[in-house]
Amino acid sequence: MSSLSQVAPGYRARHTLPLRVEAVRQLRRRRTLVMAVVLAALPFVLVAAFAIGGTPEGRDDRISLMDTATASGANLAATALFVSAAFLLVVPVALFCGDTVAAEANWSSLRYLLAAPVPRARLLASKLAVALGFSAAAMVLLPLVALAVGTVAYGWGPLRIPTGGELPIGDALVRLALVVLYIFLSQLVTAALAFWLSTVTDAPLGAVGGAVGLTIVGNVLDAVTALGSWRDFLPSHWQFAWADALQPHLEWGGMVKGVSVSLAYALVFFALAFRGFARKDVVS
Repeated sequence: MSSLSQVAPGYRARHTLPLRVEAVRQLRRRRTLVMAVVLAALPFVLVAAFAIGGTPEGRDDRISLMDTATASGANLAATALFVSAAFLLVVPVALFCGDTVAAEANWSSLRYLLAAPVPRARLLASKLAVALGFSAAAMVLLPLVALAVGTVAYGWGPLRIPTGGELPIGDALVRLALVVLYIFLSQLVTAALAFWLSTVTDAPLGAVGGAVGLTIVGNVLDAVTALGSWRDFLPSHWQFAWADALQPHLEWGGMVKGVSVSLAYALVFFALAFRGFARKDVVS
């Protein structure tokens, strides 16, 4: 680094690849716009489906948030999160985190970024921060649009709980914010897995598909009741623990366990990504 400073006076590693520049680059990509449109369209699809199909009902006579989807805008927001948390919200996380480094390699621009010179740790940190920021924005976009659309369609009111009772709108908004935060933290394992795969392959689709595929495998394994308590170590086992936040009395137990499991796996995959990329022979 000292030789670089002598050759290029004023060089500062921390000034390379600013977050603003990386964010603008990612924002201009078509897949970002497509993902935003898909998420923003879901609340409209739900409202249209309820208008055509009538009063919403849960499946197999089970009580769920779907039963109260048309009670208020807050209820539609909760329902949108309910129907999308298991898969739809996984896709933007895997897409933004899995595509970021692998896409540069696929375009043969990664080596030019490193030759700028951008330190490898700085490059990964910038790309990861922007990818996580876009992932968080995607998760915030969906309930915000659902809340606005639901308010227009069903009115502004308290969050009706399917099992009985309701939360005042002020409390409901705080609880919904907590739900979004939990979903984001629980998806860090998917983000970390996708990001690690992005550093070991030049195929963006492979990194994104691998992360989504392993998430699906986790859901399948969680459905195997014969695994018993071993399922507690699967991030997918806690993916709906946020439902405890939409009860009259807030319960933290399941959410704390879910976040703990997600963070444990995420730290391992993030460490693998940074360690492996630091030693990788970048030729593309």
